[in-house]
Amino acid sequence: MANPLKKTMVYLGLADEEEYIEEEAAQPPARTVQREEKHDDDKPAPVTPLRRPTVVRQPASASVNEIVTVHPKQYRDAQTIAEHFRDGLPVIINVSQMSDADARRLIDFASGLSMGLYGRIERVTSKVFLLSPENIAVSGDGGIATADDQAFGS
Repeated sequence: MANPLKKTMVYLGLADEEEYIEEEAAQPPARTVQREEKHDDDKPAPVTPLRRPTVVRQPASASVNEIVTVHPKQYRDAQTIAEHFRDGLPVIINVSQMSDADARRLIDFASGLSMGLYGRIERVTSKVFLLSPENIAVSGDGGIATADDQAFGS
């Protein structure tokens, strides 16, 4: 039986077909009975290159009409935060009513959300964070927050 790695390399275009044929001819024939399929044309099938999907971003709105404030009590309130932020609205998250572990988890989620949608997350106070979309400029001396920061008394 022929080497499946070599066949795969030839199929993917990583090795030349001539090298594969030469190596196959040098090997002794296998004793197993194989069905021979006859094809009218032995040409390889055409390959269509894969294209990455383009990133679809929200159109930048001219002005902010609304800022959403969320007071989550459980981690599952993250869905509400994500839906508003995905719609292009700035979201203020007040985690003072959450346990420290759930608050860290929620802020980690919000950090990933803001990174994935090209926004920013900033700490306003020790338990209040601002998620702002990419088209919203926030002025001030705040920095990007992480859950490892000492926001939760760690």
